[in-house]
Amino acid sequence: MGSQVFVQQPQLACKYLGEPLLSFANGGAHVDPKLGIARFGPKSLNIADRHPISTRVGLIGTATTIEEAQEWMEINARGIPGDESHPAFPGYSRDKGFHTDLIFNGRWTEPITRSEQDTLLSIHSKKDSFETCLKLLDDKLRLLSKKDLAPEYVVVALPEALRTKCGAVNYLDKSGSQIHRDLRRAFKAAAMRYQIPTQLADQTTIEFRDPDNPTKIAWNFFTGLYFKGGGMPWGPIGLTPGSCYIGISFYRGLSSSDPKVHTSLVQAFDEHGQGLVLRGPDFIWDEEKHQSRSPHLKAEEAFFLVNLVLDRYWGEMKQHPQRVVIHKSSRWWLEEAAGCREALKNRVAKYDLVALQAQDTVRLLPASKYPALRGTRFTVGYLDYLYTTGFVAELGQFHGTHVPSPIQIADHLGYDTPRETILKEILVLTKMNWNSSRLGGLMPVTLKFSRLVGEIMREIPSDLEPRPQQKFYV
Repeated sequence: MGSQVFVQQPQLACKYLGEPLLSFANGGAHVDPKLGIARFGPKSLNIADRHPISTRVGLIGTATTIEEAQEWMEINARGIPGDESHPAFPGYSRDKGFHTDLIFNGRWTEPITRSEQDTLLSIHSKKDSFETCLKLLDDKLRLLSKKDLAPEYVVVALPEALRTKCGAVNYLDKSGSQIHRDLRRAFKAAAMRYQIPTQLADQTTIEFRDPDNPTKIAWNFFTGLYFKGGGMPWGPIGLTPGSCYIGISFYRGLSSSDPKVHTSLVQAFDEHGQGLVLRGPDFIWDEEKHQSRSPHLKAEEAFFLVNLVLDRYWGEMKQHPQRVVIHKSSRWWLEEAAGCREALKNRVAKYDLVALQAQDTVRLLPASKYPALRGTRFTVGYLDYLYTTGFVAELGQFHGTHVPSPIQIADHLGYDTPRETILKEILVLTKMNWNSSRLGGLMPVTLKFSRLVGEIMREIPSDLEPRPQQKFYV
């Protein structure tokens, strides 16, 4: 008679962590970015060296789209009424909303002439039309940057015909490798040398034909504008003082003929939500050899990357962080964790290495008709899950369009911080996207933009130092 095997059923524990507050001007606090700005004003309103009292706006486009884009911004800057589902947009002027004026001037416009547009549309090769359009936009921005008083923010309003023709391209390089390029990302990479933040505006938007709600469009557009103009829309509440939050990700270079060559990328944020983007070294990752599609670092590569961030942190803050939290979207391998520890041990007192993974195989099934609450933590055995999307209890709203899934905390190495604190910080960091007024997102800001930033970074030549400020990548 065979021996019996008893399998213990994993225990389920569930806890609601609450919706984190955000900070705004004059000590105001609210869970929602839109309602907080409307009620109190943006966080940096009374900070003399951070609040832009005005922003010089430059425009690139045809004569028609330049006129339409300026008119669209001026109309929206007066404010837009809301409805039951969409908070009113309070405006963008010195006396309301973001308390910042938009300044337009014909000297800060660079029109695309009819001849230039016809030339682009007549080019047969998709690759040639893409590259010719990119060079044209680069030339226009260069001219704007050389003005005695240059614009501080540039909107590119291309007509639909040019966006359709030149917006993206796929082609084979000399080695036969497939290359995909996106005009928006390529232009942002090129624009960094002029140190002017940019925004591409669709013609459907500036002609008021966008099917999305107009208040939602205005909130996102002007929140991004305020951030790119130097302002701080809101601040986090609940991040540990003296902490530096780092996200590690990877991307492949644009023209690399070897699919094994990757480049490491780090995004670092302090306790106030200020971010830096840094490019790490190239390395080779052989999926077949390592039996993993997710790249991982050798110890010396991880050591270099962490020191890169700490050196930059010292340069900006003139002190070392008291604590470092590193987020990855793949499990920590022993070698890369060892490299991080070696870099941290003599410079930082505390650290936490965390792996966060999106998944849709494990969910809670609420007894009510509403989705699971955003901010719900549940543990199955030793595995932790966190709902970073879902029903927002404090507002009585669900901002998603499908059944939400929690992220899994796949690893937590270091143990210098209680797990619940780690999860609460992740929830706060999902609200630190200053390019949008959304209440939150699936991933913390340390990882949220990894793909977008990587696709912009791959357009920057290896011999050119990328700008570290996050505003150039969004």
